Amino acid sequence: MTEATISSIEPQLILPLFGARDQHLRRLREQFGVDIIHRNGKVKVSGENEESVSQALEAIHRLTSIIRARGKLTPELYDEAVASVSQQPSDRKVGPIDVIQVGREVRPKTKGQQLYVEAIRKHELVFAVGPAGTGKTYLAVAMAVEALKNQRVKKIVLVRPAVEAGENLGFLPGDLQAKINPYLRPLLDATYEMMGYDQVRMLMERDVIEVAPLAYMRGRTLNDAFIILDEAQNTTVAQMKMFLTRMGMNSRIVVSGDVTQVDLPRGVRSGLSDALERLNKITGVARIDLTRHDIVRHRLVQAIIDAYEASDPEPQTPVPRNRFRRGRDS
Repeated sequence: MTEATISSIEPQLILPLFGARDQHLRRLREQFGVDIIHRNGKVKVSGENEESVSQALEAIHRLTSIIRARGKLTPELYDEAVASVSQQPSDRKVGPIDVIQVGREVRPKTKGQQLYVEAIRKHELVFAVGPAGTGKTYLAVAMAVEALKNQRVKKIVLVRPAVEAGENLGFLPGDLQAKINPYLRPLLDATYEMMGYDQVRMLMERDVIEVAPLAYMRGRTLNDAFIILDEAQNTTVAQMKMFLTRMGMNSRIVVSGDVTQVDLPRGVRSGLSDALERLNKITGVARIDLTRHDIVRHRLVQAIIDAYEASDPEPQTPVPRNRFRRGRDS
């Protein structure tokens, strides 16, 4: 049994720290597998695992620092602080990503996200695999904006396969652009947030930013471009090969997807799963596996994903997680 005591927490911080009806206290106990007791002005943490006790202590210190600085502790701030403790036993941190929107700071919030950003900065082709809410698309767009701002590329290309998630949109009214807009909206939303609506529209008119369905990539070679393929689990093997071979000189590609959320017809192999197996020995290609611990959306997203995974009657065959060989500059 490992025990530790904190005696430096001001009495007025205990209520926001533990939360209404001790909701934060209960979550801390569950997340780190420890017992936490407040008595006589002291907080005592105990548990069987020394690392868990240490992490719980660090989480409490970070949470109290947030309360001192902001006067309150929101669910989002709680989730961010606790996730950073469980995922960042690292001796180095990645700085903020340099996006165009004034006053906007984007930075990786978990260990997995940190590795993701580092991989994009070091490698010309990066695969990011993980569940919803882990920042796969958001951070890739931020890195693309940074590359454009610093003139490392001349163009950003945002790509998605036009595959419905269980719904048929083929009879919706409107022209082709109106029909494909729902597929591309998540990429556009992230871009607007990084650069501002007017700036994005101006760059789209100048063809500096291009947002297109995957089918439009055939026959092209993209030089000096930062290319993002989102929802890559919904590509076929042939489509993935076609997309990856669009890469031109001085270009970078980020491919992101969730292999547990494939919307292809039954029996059709996902191009993402296939590529992860085929390309795992190529120098200069990186794979990053993001997990439920990297989820930075609403606190319920992680719980929802856990619930579905626990009750899924037909779990998908996992893709081998052997890391791709790092580039020579790693």
